[in-house]
Amino acid sequence: MTVIHEINTLVWLGELSHRYGRPVTLGDVPGEVWDSVAPPGVDTVWLMGVWERSPGGLEIALRDEALRVSFREALPDVTEADIAGSPYCVRDYVVDASLGGPDGLAAARAQLAARGMRLILDHVPNHVAPDHVWLTSAPDCLVQGTADDLVRAPADFIEAGGRIHARGRDPYFPPWPDVVQVNAFSDALREATVATLVSIGDQADGVRCDMAMLLMNDVFGRTWADRVGTAPAEDFWPYVIPRVRARHPDLLFVAEAYWDLEGPLQRQGFDHCYDKRLHDRLLHEDADSVRAHLSADPSYQRGLVRFLENHDEPRAAATLPGDRGRAAAVAVATLPGATLWHEGQFEGRRVRPPVFLRRRPQEPVDEILRDFYARLLPTAASVRRGDWQPLTPTGRGDNGTHRHLLAWTWTHTEARHLVVVNDSDRPAQARLPLPWDDLRGRACRATDLLTGAVYDRDGDELTDSGLFVSLEGWGCHVLKW
Repeated sequence: MTVIHEINTLVWLGELSHRYGRPVTLGDVPGEVWDSVAPPGVDTVWLMGVWERSPGGLEIALRDEALRVSFREALPDVTEADIAGSPYCVRDYVVDASLGGPDGLAAARAQLAARGMRLILDHVPNHVAPDHVWLTSAPDCLVQGTADDLVRAPADFIEAGGRIHARGRDPYFPPWPDVVQVNAFSDALREATVATLVSIGDQADGVRCDMAMLLMNDVFGRTWADRVGTAPAEDFWPYVIPRVRARHPDLLFVAEAYWDLEGPLQRQGFDHCYDKRLHDRLLHEDADSVRAHLSADPSYQRGLVRFLENHDEPRAAATLPGDRGRAAAVAVATLPGATLWHEGQFEGRRVRPPVFLRRRPQEPVDEILRDFYARLLPTAASVRRGDWQPLTPTGRGDNGTHRHLLAWTWTHTEARHLVVVNDSDRPAQARLPLPWDDLRGRACRATDLLTGAVYDRDGDELTDSGLFVSLEGWGCHVLKW
């Protein structure tokens, strides 16, 4: 199963350059560094932000006081030299020369491949930079405006390339100030998107599509119908993805997705879609809510991306500190589907730098957390094999604490595993009905792969009553039977 490690490429290379006392680009990252970003239990590296950033977008960002406030909050000593512009304001899908250019990326991909790793890169389908070549060479790819629009709503439109264009947006928030909206209903845009993704597929093994749901016919139509007319008969992604896969059959498609559109996007061709609902339930809701979420069809769940943080979310060490964060990490690491880890998460970083910055503050390493993740990642890789089955804990009498426990099994011909997580800050006890029907008459031994603790149990009791589990608040078991 896919396990992704997201790297903020610009910040990462800057810190490597400081560490080694020389400029480090993608083409000359030391081998031991590649080893560290592809640890056991990870099979895919996402180099976030490699494409050429927009000077025009940077100028807009530098004039945006709200952005500048966010920069100072994350990096109090920020200077203008620290502001590189947004990696999601792409001027061209060519690796930025300062990062090593196309040759540097090819060398990085080879280093990852030598370690059995795949490479994922970004695609931003909903918008382009205000100095992107399409503004002059392919205006039909973009949503147009008028001079009256610019006067009436200057925050919604921008004059660039000799024309008035709509700024990129989603339907629930104000427009992004530094980007231009594409027209998802345009044949020209669809063909240009296919060509862009084919080019990315020439350079990588997968693509993470930013805000992928914004291009779906119904979403795009609700946002832009007054300007783009009638939707084509075929939806955007069912048109694009098969044409890209005709050139790159094994290209992994990952969608950033929200608004409960994960299922439709899976059906439209994506291998995996963000599971933001699980993230929010682990942060803000209880075990019953998480358990209901995990009752969805297993084939749907295999197409989700489980995460506790990424470059758009607050750091997990800040929102889920201590044992609570470790419990949540055990959950996301051992569920079906893809798993996404964010660079710095293993060390307990608490500050999420805006993606505009090329530098982040120094933070102390949480050695206990780093040791925990060093155990968890390879453990999860060994667990997630075979058939996954969620369990329903049961309790007795007035002890309702069983409802705080989350539990599931993985059953493979070579091994059986049980995961139990106490999704609360209070002790909890439960009986867990195990799905294995051959335990009767046997002595059974369970070993916790995270702690080394060993538990001997009678197979008859397990068959008749289930396994009794008692865990402290935020406690976990990852048991190999």
